[in-house]
Amino acid sequence: MNRTIFQLLAVTLCFAAVQALQCYNCKVGFWNLCITSKVTCNSGEQCFSGRGKAAGFMDISMKGCLAIADCNKTSTVTFPSSGNTTVYQMTKTCCNTDLCNSAPTTLPGALQLTLASVAAVFAANALF
Repeated sequence: MNRTIFQLLAVTLCFAAVQALQCYNCKVGFWNLCITSKVTCNSGEQCFSGRGKAAGFMDISMKGCLAIADCNKTSTVTFPSSGNTTVYQMTKTCCNTDLCNSAPTTLPGALQLTLASVAAVFAANALF
């Protein structure tokens, strides 16, 4: 009896794993550079690719999982939250197959650190 329950549990877990959507994830990228990893979406989420403009001139991108209700929309992020200063606008487009939100870009570690430093300086200047 215990063996049968264990087998049913194993089969159920296999089906649950098959249902999980895999997506590329990138918190923020500049121009065409977006350092990615893989992430598993939760129920009710799809993969997305986001494209936008920061401070009105710099191309930025994002990738990851997004609630279906938020798909295919453009959002504006302002700073401070009660002010009118636009930090960036982002249009997020969704898809629903594994790794459908584009291939990753990989960079050497030193270049990643350099880009992160430039991004931090840019963000600090944009916020003040």
